[in-house]
Amino acid sequence: MTSETKFKMTKTRYVEIQEELTYLQTVREKEVAELIKEARSFGDLSENSEYDEAKTEQGKLYSKIAELKNVLDNAEIIEAGDHTGAVSIGCTVTVLDLELNEEASYQIVGSQEANPRMQRVSDDSPIGKGLMGKAEGDVVTISAPAGAFQYKILRIER
Repeated sequence: MTSETKFKMTKTRYVEIQEELTYLQTVREKEVAELIKEARSFGDLSENSEYDEAKTEQGKLYSKIAELKNVLDNAEIIEAGDHTGAVSIGCTVTVLDLELNEEASYQIVGSQEANPRMQRVSDDSPIGKGLMGKAEGDVVTISAPAGAFQYKILRIER
C-alpha cells in the first residue's frame, strides 16, 4: 500500500473543506438527483441529452466528493507560527528583491490554501521552499521557472 501525500493546511482551511464536502453531499447531491429524475421523465434515455448531461454532472460531483474526502483524510493541520524566529507556515514574510530593489510580502501557507494572486504561497512552491526555516536578515536565492531571484528577508510576522 502506498503512502498518501499529506495536505498541509490550517484548521480554518480544514473546516472550509469540511463545509464544502457537507454542501456537496447534501444540497448539491439532491439537486443532481432531481436533474436526473426530471431528465428520465422526458422518455427514451438512449437519445436523451438532458439525461446524459445530468449523469455527467453526477460523475463530476462524485469525483469532487472523493477528492475532498481524500484531502480531509490526509490533512495535516499546521499551527500558525512556531515562534522560533524562523519562517514557517502561517508567517507573512516581507522580502527585498535585491535585483529590482523592491519589497514584496508573502504569506506562507499549505498547498490547499495557496493563491499567488493574493501573495499566499505554498510551502512547497519555489518561494516557500526557499524561505522556510530562514530568519530576518538572511539572503536567500530562489530558483523558480522564471529564473533565480535573490531576496533579503526584512520581516517575519506571525
